[in-house]
Amino acid sequence: MLSNHYHFVAHSPSGSAESLAPFVKKLHSLTTQKLNMLDGTPGRSRLWHNYRETHLTLPNAYLARLNYVHQNAVHHGLVKKASQWAWCSALEFKEAVSPAWVRTVMGFKYDQIAREDGE
Repeated sequence: MLSNHYHFVAHSPSGSAESLAPFVKKLHSLTTQKLNMLDGTPGRSRLWHNYRETHLTLPNAYLARLNYVHQNAVHHGLVKKASQWAWCSALEFKEAVSPAWVRTVMGFKYDQIAREDGE
């Protein structure tokens, strides 16, 4: 896991971004409790700050964000290939889909999509 942040890309089963908010709230609560236990810091009530979500509207935005998330540890110089980072879904993704699909997702440029999708 990156030392100071994480990235999460999801598709809401209901098609409404609002359905993800309770999930993220629960994720933050459970991970805070677990990390409090692991590092002996009982009572810390908030671990995750500056939470931000984006409701993706462009058809390619989801795949561009997925590429960004997979490449984040590479961008920060932690690994040479995304699939080497243990805390990322890149390896699981690579093993689950065809090499052509991996190349397709890696071809999406986050910077261009982000500007067009309201970031």
